[in-house]
Amino acid sequence: MLNVTENPGIVLLMELMPRQGACRWVGAASFVVMLHRSHGVLAVLTSQSMAPICQSSPIQPTLHSVMPLAIIASHLCRHRHSNCLAPSPTSGLLSHHHSHHRSPLIVKLSDYIGKKHVILFFYPLNFTFVCPTEITAFSDRHPEFEKLNTEILGVSVDSKFSHLAWIQTDRKAGGLGNIQYPLISDVTKSVSRSYGVLIPDQGIALRGLFIIDKEGVIQHSTINNLAIGRSVDETMRTLQALQYVQENPDEVCPAGWKPGEKSMKPDPKLSKEYFAAI
Repeated sequence: MLNVTENPGIVLLMELMPRQGACRWVGAASFVVMLHRSHGVLAVLTSQSMAPICQSSPIQPTLHSVMPLAIIASHLCRHRHSNCLAPSPTSGLLSHHHSHHRSPLIVKLSDYIGKKHVILFFYPLNFTFVCPTEITAFSDRHPEFEKLNTEILGVSVDSKFSHLAWIQTDRKAGGLGNIQYPLISDVTKSVSRSYGVLIPDQGIALRGLFIIDKEGVIQHSTINNLAIGRSVDETMRTLQALQYVQENPDEVCPAGWKPGEKSMKPDPKLSKEYFAAI
């Protein structure tokens, strides 16, 4: 049984242990992580004014040593069957879509649960330099992601009005032109903060990218510094590998795997068949 307690300015997540009936609180300075003994991170909520509540979690957060969300997820989800549910603060946020939808839309991650995979990527600011190359590159490949039953969502701290203005600017002038997926307005910075990509002293996000499966579980994450653009090809390859192992749970994908190539059995004896063939 899981309970959530809310107080003004602070959100605490409590795990009620099934048998003992004991409660465990886990907190950190800028976020709260709800732990489950067998499923890793179940949810993440943010709070700007929160001191640590206990030191009993595996990561032992302290006020002066806060681990980024991506590191926490990696730490708690090392087991193959652990689940890291994606934070869902995009619920209710406005976005500007492609040219067919000039009016703001409401985007909710929950709308994709059980239906689609999601590529959720963050970029620093509109009307900049590397950002439009990434956004348009994903847009140009959008039909390929659609064939894989996957939606793309871009997020920045800009307003919905800035998104619209950038979409209405021609690509040759540094704009986006027609794009095929929503851009999320994160003016409160709550989404960027929840995913651990916000640079607090600059108020902008690093180039974080998260692949979220149809169960709402983060299966892949990468974070680039501001000056380094991402590869649509690698994102596509990773998505294809993820979908393959989910459809074939008794197999794993070796380095650089692409559809049609040989996979591997995660077994000391059976894996020799793969190694003998390379």
